[in-house]
Amino acid sequence: MAVFTAVTELQLADWLHHYELGEVVDFRGIASGIENSNFFLTTTRGEYVLTIFENLTAEQLPFYLDFMRHLASHAVPVPDPMPRRDGKLFGELNGKPAAIVTKLEGAPEMAPTPAHCIEVGQMLARLHLAGRDFSRYQPNLRSLAWWQHNVPAVLSHLADDQRALITDELAHQAAFFASEAYRSMPEGPCHCDLFRDNVLFAHPSADVTRLGGFFDFYFAGNDKWLFDVAVCVNDWCADLATGALDRPRVDALLRAYQTVRPFTLAEEEHWDDMLRAGALRFWVSRLYDFYRPREAEMLKPHDPGHFERILRERINSAPTSVHGN
Repeated sequence: MAVFTAVTELQLADWLHHYELGEVVDFRGIASGIENSNFFLTTTRGEYVLTIFENLTAEQLPFYLDFMRHLASHAVPVPDPMPRRDGKLFGELNGKPAAIVTKLEGAPEMAPTPAHCIEVGQMLARLHLAGRDFSRYQPNLRSLAWWQHNVPAVLSHLADDQRALITDELAHQAAFFASEAYRSMPEGPCHCDLFRDNVLFAHPSADVTRLGGFFDFYFAGNDKWLFDVAVCVNDWCADLATGALDRPRVDALLRAYQTVRPFTLAEEEHWDDMLRAGALRFWVSRLYDFYRPREAEMLKPHDPGHFERILRERINSAPTSVHGN
């Protein structure tokens, strides 16, 4: 994620006294994302990621960090938060909450094939089922209420057709969320941001590729499991230029997911509505980040037009099925 809060070598060395992680070997900022300040940290004990939370509060953090620990204990490959000497999973660094997690093996796959989508789909379903006995609760903070609050803040920056699109879709989603079918859908802790760059694949040999893990859980929250799947499909299975879905990748991901957790009838019937919900969520957030940015040392704002194209494509395309062609 982008570096908003700088950390000196002296500050880092002093802060690491709270941990039993050895001495610093390497430390550098990660120049991607827009929410937190992240750094690669290598010590004499291993490789980690240090995160300084720019928006999340100390009251909110236990949900995210405990969820990651819970998933790691259920054999879901995720970064495992490292406990401090006092047993806590985070502390304060430069006046902000901060944590250290294990660094996963591998690199993002930005040109996924159906084979990659199979691994992602199966693991996402395992994540959902593993979260059923997680005791903490926090709603998805970027769901309908957040869209309704923030759409008015960006309307003045939009053309007439864009304003019509976003307000019409917001009304559609409000009605969908209020429906009995929506309320009946299974839910639980979700990643809520499982894009290509939040998944790692390792290559132990030239002809073998395996899932390294899911990371960046700091948008996680309790939501409908189908919303998590829709967010994932909108990125992993979409043409990045047009937003159109690639049917072989969609079929691979959805079939793999359902080998672990089959969809309910309500989920099947409202798959297209949830694809639109996933597109709207990220169009709103990217519009907000683009037009109301924060200063950062390393910042690469995302193009909001990408999810506008995806939303238009989901609205205008023929109905899709979770069972493939």
